Amino acid sequence: MRADVRDAVAAVERGEAVVYPTETVYGLGADALDAEAVEGVFELKGRSRDKPLSFGVADVDTALEYTRPTEREEAFMREFLPGPVTVVVERRETVPDVLVSGKERVGVRIPDHETALELLRETGPLTATSANVSGSPSVLRVADLDDRIRDGAGAVVDGGETPGTESTVVDPGSGTVHRRGANADAIEAWLAEH
Repeated sequence: MRADVRDAVAAVERGEAVVYPTETVYGLGADALDAEAVEGVFELKGRSRDKPLSFGVADVDTALEYTRPTEREEAFMREFLPGPVTVVVERRETVPDVLVSGKERVGVRIPDHETALELLRETGPLTATSANVSGSPSVLRVADLDDRIRDGAGAVVDGGETPGTESTVVDPGSGTVHRRGANADAIEAWLAEH
């Protein structure tokens, strides 16, 4: 395991947030099952508590331990994850209210990025949100991190420059695309067919 990934795993275990690369932009991750750690991510980003954070995991089977997708939703997850897609499904009680702003559904993210997946396999579920101060542009390179995020994170994993395309946010149960991003055309085609 890379030294910076090992440092990030240790930081997550201490309840701290970490910066990690994905196939879209840099993410800000903390233990998604620890309400206090999740609260720290909202604080660090200056993000409104009524805007839920996504739930990052290493694979669909892990996602199923924390969510209750319908058959259609699970089929969608298996088709598009890992990938630049956030899939909104019903959460289980183990997902803390603070992560989802008290809502019953959670956005599941499985990044198609080996470093991110290595981190998630070691830490378990992490918050999956962009590593920027709310309202600022997404971060494509570690050099572009806001000082507030860099100083507040327990570790930073540098994966070089990321592509910068936002993930598509989709609720396959209702067939709603909440945000068009990467793979949006393929996603809409799948929703129309199924």
